Amino acid sequence: MTRKIIVFGNQKGGTGKSTLAMHLVVSLLAKGYKVATIDVDARQGTFSRYIENRERTKQNNPEILTPVHTTVFDSKTDLISSMEKENFENFSDIIDRLTDFDYIVIDTPGSDSNLSKIAHSFADIIITPMNESFIDLDLLVKIKELETNDLTPSTYAEMVWNRKKERAIRDKKSIDWIVLVNRMSNMMSKNRQELDRILSALSKRIGFRLANGFKERVIFRELFLSGLTLLDRKVSCAQTSLSHIAARQELNDLLKALDITGKI
Repeated sequence: MTRKIIVFGNQKGGTGKSTLAMHLVVSLLAKGYKVATIDVDARQGTFSRYIENRERTKQNNPEILTPVHTTVFDSKTDLISSMEKENFENFSDIIDRLTDFDYIVIDTPGSDSNLSKIAHSFADIIITPMNESFIDLDLLVKIKELETNDLTPSTYAEMVWNRKKERAIRDKKSIDWIVLVNRMSNMMSKNRQELDRILSALSKRIGFRLANGFKERVIFRELFLSGLTLLDRKVSCAQTSLSHIAARQELNDLLKALDITGKI
């Protein structure tokens, strides 16, 4: 198969990028794929710590599957042009060294950074999780009133559009962009209906696909410290609940959106 690079990105923190990325990684490993991971958010390092926790748990549970992980640090060069050039060369070298992998999954910071832009420009698929909130929507679209149909792309959407153009010029390849509503509440509110309406209209205008992420569940916070995922419930020795079963279905739905077939 052709190697695919999947980038989790959003210029806002707290949207569940690292949790989604880790669950995708373990799903791919469980299906027998060779997976490498890259953390571009070295300063916060949530993705890296998740994998470090998993490696520690693996010491007593050798059946646990782990990816080959790399953390990327920003250039320390003061001159902006030199910093951007060094960042691009370092990142390109890492990507070139990972040619034998089926998937590369990249987590980026919830902020605007040069390294994040570079990572986005190498993506085959960008996954943008957002909370069920108009605050998160503001990064995609400038909207003054719910009733208006005047939808203007906002900061993050403009950044992705520029990275799409950059990828097309550099590699003659396109980027598949998926926006998913994550950390969903259990009840469908009026605000959620309006959010879905605006996202549907915006998707046609600026070219992304819509998908659903995970509902808000305590289980995700609990599993972080051991580096485990929903697919590792036997290792965690916890009783499977209806909530866990529903969450696994949400994960299968995400894999389907990515055209990764076969249930886990």
